[in-house]
Amino acid sequence: MNEFELPEFPEYTEDYRAGFVSFVGRPNAGKSTLTNALVGEKVAITSSKPQTTRHTIRGIVHRPQTEDTPGAQLVLVDTPGLHRPRTLLGSRLNDLVIDTLSEVDAVGFCIPADEKVGPGDKFIAGQLTKLPHKPVVALVTKTDKLPKKELAEQLMAIDQLGREHLAGEGKQADGFAAIIPVSAVAGEQVDVVADELIAMMPTSPPLYPTGELTDEPEQVMVAELIREAALEDVRDELPHSIAVTIEEMIPREDRPEDKPLLDVHATIHVERDSQKAIIIGRRGSRLKEIGSQARAGITKLLGTPVYLDLHVKVTKEWQRDPKKLNRLGF
Repeated sequence: MNEFELPEFPEYTEDYRAGFVSFVGRPNAGKSTLTNALVGEKVAITSSKPQTTRHTIRGIVHRPQTEDTPGAQLVLVDTPGLHRPRTLLGSRLNDLVIDTLSEVDAVGFCIPADEKVGPGDKFIAGQLTKLPHKPVVALVTKTDKLPKKELAEQLMAIDQLGREHLAGEGKQADGFAAIIPVSAVAGEQVDVVADELIAMMPTSPPLYPTGELTDEPEQVMVAELIREAALEDVRDELPHSIAVTIEEMIPREDRPEDKPLLDVHATIHVERDSQKAIIIGRRGSRLKEIGSQARAGITKLLGTPVYLDLHVKVTKEWQRDPKKLNRLGF
């Protein structure tokens, strides 16, 4: 589409539904994986390390109109995990989540099936009491990781969590509006989650053009893919210390139209020299692996070959320094 071409929106009738849903949950609850499964493409990075989501990624689920059903758009706002903050970065991430929740039409509370309901879940449920009259759906993620008998016990515990923390005047009458077990990895119940959430959206014209899967800027998506590659197989303390900035993204000059090349220059920021050594690896081996993995993801995302130039920089105590946080986009 050239810059003078107007985007094409889906056809719709007066019963078309469109709205915003935010996924919340403690770190590593499967929010990003579920977002990607619902959208059908990767729009949020995933990692086994907690607190890897740092931006509110909007993924857009399109349901075309048919003879039997009205069309719909479900705009998924994947937030950082709510947690008790230990740094200025953590506090800012929590603030970002609460601000986001106040503007959505419904909330999906992601709770892993393979982990007992704990203080973190109760903390989040307490935060959700600040959002009266918004439906909260319990999304019981990672159901492929445990037997059905244990899943039934977990569903009862989650129902009890909702009744204790969300029921009452101005809140859900009986706790959660719905409880849905889902496995994004196995593709089980993903459509059920979409159907349930779409039913909670207001009638509205489409909010985004046909085929648009996210409104996240390309540079942010590219930086996230690099950070995801850098998070692979690193020590527990390192994920929180990694940030990525894109210094430049420009098409290579003098390339034929049928063989374009995009030059991407990026910096991986860490907080200490020892962390820089981990990222670079012996004789640069680790950095080469990061570059290779990230390049493949960026090429798929942008649909064009990429030359990726990576540098590693020590930005001391950036998680606790307001000026450095601002420069890094937080």
